[in-house]
Amino acid sequence: MRTVLSIIAVILAFIGYAPYFRDIFRGKTRPHAFTWLVWALLTTIAFFAQLSGGGGAGSWVTGATAVISAAVTALAFRRGRQDIVPVDWLFLAGCLLALGLWALTKGPLVSVVLVTLIDALAFVPTFRKSYVNPESETTVTYVFSALKFAIAIAALDVKSLTTVLYPASLVLTNGLFVAMVLWRRARLRGPL
Repeated sequence: MRTVLSIIAVILAFIGYAPYFRDIFRGKTRPHAFTWLVWALLTTIAFFAQLSGGGGAGSWVTGATAVISAAVTALAFRRGRQDIVPVDWLFLAGCLLALGLWALTKGPLVSVVLVTLIDALAFVPTFRKSYVNPESETTVTYVFSALKFAIAIAALDVKSLTTVLYPASLVLTNGLFVAMVLWRRARLRGPL
């Protein structure tokens, strides 16, 4: 059953990102390059940490997300947001510093805690630009992301803080992001 859930989560990952890639090529979605660069690095680290922590098939969605994030990163530098502000550089520097700290850690739990914190920091530039321009993101992709990681948690062979913390944080942050974007879109449209 865990393998089936993992396969479903990976399929949801690819389905969920299809509209995102479509909207990038149409110029509707403008991903923040700093966020996606850090996410590509983090999901790769988290994937290997989950594997070493016994995550098994439940780790597959993190690996698939790492590959997809790398592709979005490449597109973000070519087609993404170009309005990078000083605070974005600050968060990128903080993420890279934390990645340096991660390299010094020995245990998978410490790695996952750091990766989870870095991921949340990396989301800040995307939250910022989407608060200002809520139409610049494809929210359905973030809904699918929360869903795929919820399924991935159920599919984990071993459920421990090491294997669950990162995907659980992604369910939460993606859900909060979607709520914020939908709220901002409604606010900017004004009363009906």
